[in-house]
Amino acid sequence: MSGWLGVIAADHVRRALSLGIGQINHGSRAGLARMSVGDTLVYYSPTEQRGDKKPLREFTALGTIADDEIWQADEGEFTPYRRRVDWADTRPALLAEVTDRLHLTAGPNWGYQLRLGLVPLDDHDVEILRAVMMRGTS
Repeated sequence: MSGWLGVIAADHVRRALSLGIGQINHGSRAGLARMSVGDTLVYYSPTEQRGDKKPLREFTALGTIADDEIWQADEGEFTPYRRRVDWADTRPALLAEVTDRLHLTAGPNWGYQLRLGLVPLDDHDVEILRAVMMRGTS
């Protein structure tokens, strides 16, 4: 099993949670196809809404890829690809709360990779994020 970090605005994360789905890179199929059943998907939200100038910088959701099906939704002119995700009951975690513990953030210019919209996470980082985001949710 693998871990993945999807970069998506917080308002879109809330919609994904309400629908029980995962969506990457404005509905692209390619990122979703890299994932397998049982993989962990963590959403990182640099902003509250796409295009905001004020940074949010929070890890906003954590879930598990539920099945192998990738489907295309029909929202009129927008037809994004999606996967079903079993989202955990978590709390947001500030990037500043975990920066010094993640392999993801260890290198110089680490944030540049977030522009890809989907970044692999190693097991260490998945467990750090799971522990921080699950704390105080039960």
